Amino acid sequence: MGPKPAFCFHGYGEESNSFSFLEKYAADQYTFFAIDLPYHGQTQWNEGLIFTIDDLSEIIQVLLSQAMAEQRLTNNDQLSLIGFSLGGRVVLSVYEKMHFQIEKLILLAPDGLKVNFWYWLSTQTWIGNKLFISTMKHPGWFFFLLRILNKLGLVNASVFKFVNHYIGDQQARNILYQRWIVLRKIKPNLKKIKSLISKNNTPVRLIYGKHDRIILPVRGEKFIRGIEKHCTLSVIHSGHQVLHENHVGELLPALLH
Repeated sequence: MGPKPAFCFHGYGEESNSFSFLEKYAADQYTFFAIDLPYHGQTQWNEGLIFTIDDLSEIIQVLLSQAMAEQRLTNNDQLSLIGFSLGGRVVLSVYEKMHFQIEKLILLAPDGLKVNFWYWLSTQTWIGNKLFISTMKHPGWFFFLLRILNKLGLVNASVFKFVNHYIGDQQARNILYQRWIVLRKIKPNLKKIKSLISKNNTPVRLIYGKHDRIILPVRGEKFIRGIEKHCTLSVIHSGHQVLHENHVGELLPALLH
């Protein structure tokens, strides 16, 4: 285990072990802490359908204190944050809360750089939440609309397949509702975050997949405007799943340099 702590946050429907391959290549420099978000992986979340950045920052500090006590770490002053997809939104919020303690951000096809209208409607408004609940119980109309939009070319095949995969049966819809609602307070303030990146000279590395149809590189291009000297953006030969050992050659430089 290396001297530098790195906290890793996975994508929707994934688990902390998505990052396990990084230890093979960077364990001499980093100790990796990968956390299963509520209703993901091995986490047993019994605190209701609410999870805040304060909850997460407290968890991070507890893990750091334990690692220091066990002498697995010698320094917990500066952390690196790595987030894939949904985990990117989490990383941005952690940075907003704990920027004074963050050394580097690595964002892999990150969510959170653009407000998704449907997510906002479903989780931030009363009427949208009621519609969300109803749709998760009776999704027929939604699938019908999705098929029409797909045929009209308004929803691409990747998004169509992605949505079908995650709400194709009742159990999947139930867990989708829990995951969306429990994380509704994780809402990064991009204007504030960009100001903090400039103020703190925080390096930010963004990596996107060239063939990704879920989260497009253009979101990152818009985000880095005005903070270009602190950010790099790379587009690699990948789909959405840029977090994979096959791409370690592109991921390691973002982590190690």
